[in-house]
Amino acid sequence: MRNEYRKGLVYVQNKYAGIIQETEEGYLYTYDEDYRLSSEAVAISLTLPLEKKSYFSKTLFSFFDGLIPEGWLLNVVSRNWKIRQDDRFGLLLLVCRDCIGDVSIRKEDEA
Repeated sequence: MRNEYRKGLVYVQNKYAGIIQETEEGYLYTYDEDYRLSSEAVAISLTLPLEKKSYFSKTLFSFFDGLIPEGWLLNVVSRNWKIRQDDRFGLLLLVCRDCIGDVSIRKEDEA
């Protein structure tokens, strides 16, 4: 049986900027080449500067984890959508389509 990993498309000001992927070893973020070379490109975070290389982390990148609601709102999301609070990547894909700020995350099938 082939392992399937989840992916999220990352948008900055509604422009496709890259992809975040869940892997067996952790998480991978890669900027889209067209976005990276664009004159309007901005890094999504100071910790993830515009580079050609892919970024890897064993845990969800702090920047992305910071987009996920906390406290009572996290409880509401978890209860209403029946998702575990420790499934950080699932929460990212579920609730960060319309989060506050310039960056949003969409599932592949919502792009």
